[in-house]
Amino acid sequence: MVTCPECENSVVPAGTPVIGEIMECGECASELEILTLDPVRAALAPEIEEDWGE
Repeated sequence: MVTCPECENSVVPAGTPVIGEIMECGECASELEILTLDPVRAALAPEIEEDWGE
């Protein structure tokens, strides 16, 4: 179980968590990225930025 940093809701990863996996908070719809497995910790997933062909 992970605590959402945005709304502090408890989020349960589906299946076995994997580092780098993205999951969604059911309460606030924030995307969370799993950072560590023991203990399982997550943070807000980074936004995808466009590079405009650079």
